[in-house]
Amino acid sequence: MTAVTRAGVSVATARWFSSAEQIADQLRGVGYLADEHTCNVLRLASQLGKPILIEGPAGTGKTELAKSTATMTSARLIRLQCYEGLDESKALYEWNYQKQLLRILADSTGSVRRTGTWADLESGIFTEDFLLPRPLLDAIRSAEPVVLLIDEVDRLDIEAEALLLEILSDYQISIPELGTLSGNQVPMVFLTSNSSRDLSEALRRRCLYLHIDYPPAEREREIVRTQVPGISAHLAEQITAIVGSLRQLDIRQPPTVPQTLEWARTLLTLGAEDLDTALVADSLRVLLSYQSDIELATSRLTSGQLP
Repeated sequence: MTAVTRAGVSVATARWFSSAEQIADQLRGVGYLADEHTCNVLRLASQLGKPILIEGPAGTGKTELAKSTATMTSARLIRLQCYEGLDESKALYEWNYQKQLLRILADSTGSVRRTGTWADLESGIFTEDFLLPRPLLDAIRSAEPVVLLIDEVDRLDIEAEALLLEILSDYQISIPELGTLSGNQVPMVFLTSNSSRDLSEALRRRCLYLHIDYPPAEREREIVRTQVPGISAHLAEQITAIVGSLRQLDIRQPPTVPQTLEWARTLLTLGAEDLDTALVADSLRVLLSYQSDIELATSRLTSGQLP
């Protein structure tokens, strides 16, 4: 264990990784193939107790990296799925109003009637007994190792993004009725972004930065062969060559890695051993999600401009 200090508070964090090679081996063991740069960022994050901000195209493995890290470290995964309109009651905490009401009703003939004041009753209902932790508070207050995934943080508006700053800097949360609740640990934190908007400089300063792009052809072939048992090396090579060519076209949504895997499983189910123009054209809808993209790809395919 190593101590990480945030705003004068010492919080224990596990030193999970000793080297990039160890991380690569452990990730491979849970089915995630990571490059050296990604593994180095993970190593630094675990040693420094800093969050990782991961940007890149959709479907390149950003979310899966957090999930795989939780699996390989046997840590609890806590996920905050971001969306427009997310507020502190869904991200940080909220009060258990039903339980508070029951307490008020139970005490209504007690302290309030005896003293004639609200203060005594109020002090009894704004305690941790009536607090409902949401993902962010739950992650820092957990007694067990945690991987916190803040997914698609670029979907938040600026006001909601500001909710993250205190917890990512000091691993604490300020609650007006209670004061400041400090964390029991520094979780491994991953923030993912598809770059739909620019994140604030304040948020970026608190994180280590990692960009994950579409994998090179060689690594994508390895991913296909790892995730699709029974597929031949020849078919995997053909699949990744076509997918790579499609990503070079001016289309609305290039094929993601999960779509590549789904296409490979589809072709395997169809008993394909070798790809031809007709088979590729007939199955493009597994890879592409827009009619305009399908039409462009089909045109290029039939004219011999794709492998």
